[in-house]
Amino acid sequence: MYTDTDRCVRAVQSKDARFDGWFFTAVRTTGIYCRPSCPAVPPKVENMTFLPSAAACQQAGFRACKRCRPDTSPGSPEWNARADAVARAMRLIQDGVVDREGVPGLAARLGYSTRQVERQLNAELGAGPLALARAQRAQTARLLIETSELPMGDVAFAAGFSSIRTFNETVREVFALAPGELRLRAEKANRHVPRVPGTISLRLPYRAPLNPDNLFGHLAATAVPGVEEWRAGAYRRTLRLPYGTGVVALSPGPDHIGCQLALTDLRDLTIAISRCRWMLDLDADPEAVDEQLRADPLLAPLVDKAPGRRVPRTVDAAEFAVRAVLGQQVSTAAARTHAARLVASYGEPVADPDPEGGLTHLFPSPQALAALDPESLALPASRRTTLTTLVGALADGSLPLGIDSDWEAARARLNALPGFGPWTTEVIAMRALGDPDAFLPSDLGVRRAARELGLPSTPAALTARAAGWRPWRAYAVQYLWATDAHPINHLPV
Repeated sequence: MYTDTDRCVRAVQSKDARFDGWFFTAVRTTGIYCRPSCPAVPPKVENMTFLPSAAACQQAGFRACKRCRPDTSPGSPEWNARADAVARAMRLIQDGVVDREGVPGLAARLGYSTRQVERQLNAELGAGPLALARAQRAQTARLLIETSELPMGDVAFAAGFSSIRTFNETVREVFALAPGELRLRAEKANRHVPRVPGTISLRLPYRAPLNPDNLFGHLAATAVPGVEEWRAGAYRRTLRLPYGTGVVALSPGPDHIGCQLALTDLRDLTIAISRCRWMLDLDADPEAVDEQLRADPLLAPLVDKAPGRRVPRTVDAAEFAVRAVLGQQVSTAAARTHAARLVASYGEPVADPDPEGGLTHLFPSPQALAALDPESLALPASRRTTLTTLVGALADGSLPLGIDSDWEAARARLNALPGFGPWTTEVIAMRALGDPDAFLPSDLGVRRAARELGLPSTPAALTARAAGWRPWRAYAVQYLWATDAHPINHLPV
């Protein structure tokens, strides 16, 4: 995108917010970089240069614009739509892997040498993994400075900086303000906004349009008691994070998702935000998705009626895989009941920061579930075998599932497990691994919707027809599901 100068110039001159996160505009005469939708008067064309990432801008010596705050742009939709090494690397960097394991750890997860990873990221993003992680640390620092009352030393280490001096230098370099000045500006701007003690409140941006009905409806309707709940207009759940635990409350707004986080260790802030964005599919490009699906005349009315549907995902791929098995050939209510029993028996207790909340546990880890007695499960014998085999593979690492998974390799490993058919594998690929082209032609709801719309209703024929929806078949599933009156399709009251 950033190499198409004419297209970038048009986006900047029209202040088109659809391109926020796709590229950044660096202005040579002022030394600042902006998002395409910056409200300031556009610079002269000859003074613009376009770069693919905030890290590339910072590495080139540009500072973030104080008006449009480009560091808060939605992430590039490319990283969610692609499965190559660069996309997988970006998803891992966003999840804090470089801060926790260094560049060698990132390279090991990808199966490449550190030199190959550096070369590929520099070629496509204009910055290596350390620079990309540094830009993310700067954004985290800004969030903590502006949304908390933590001392600056605590902010520095929570954001991932190794020293206060590095923290101060980075904040000054990136934002052209000292940390104290950033906090003072934020206090003046938000002096009428109440703060909830012990929580961090922020806004999660997204590309419009966003239809919250199926997104929050699905999460609320399938919520596991004790781990998830819908209360007071927000989806709340517990989080298992690298350094501790957390509780998040997410509520849909007209131009953002409200997010309240309570964390036992603030070093998890960046990771928690990244996982929440991933779960809500906030970095998607709805314009591109809906344009492709509208090309099918039978899908077009569904898209026009409620554009901007997202794919509801998960914060923990292993958790979702277990829940997918529990949901095989049973109702949503039965699947919730089975999951709640596992949570009560094997989940790790947590304290809900809201005294009126109902969150009590983390969903059990694969290691905890490896100790379960199959005879205690109120499931058919074949389902017990499927579940225990899955849990064993997750616990011993022979089945790695996560945001960095190679989608086709993960499908092959899942299909090799007993009791895994196309539906289970594809729903995990869709909601746990994030493959935007995952497809469920055998799903009862999809087949019923297809029949009502005049689409082919047999799996083979529907798959052939859906070739025209690629690479966005997972989004087509959301539109097909939305024809039903099931609670997953409606925003809870």
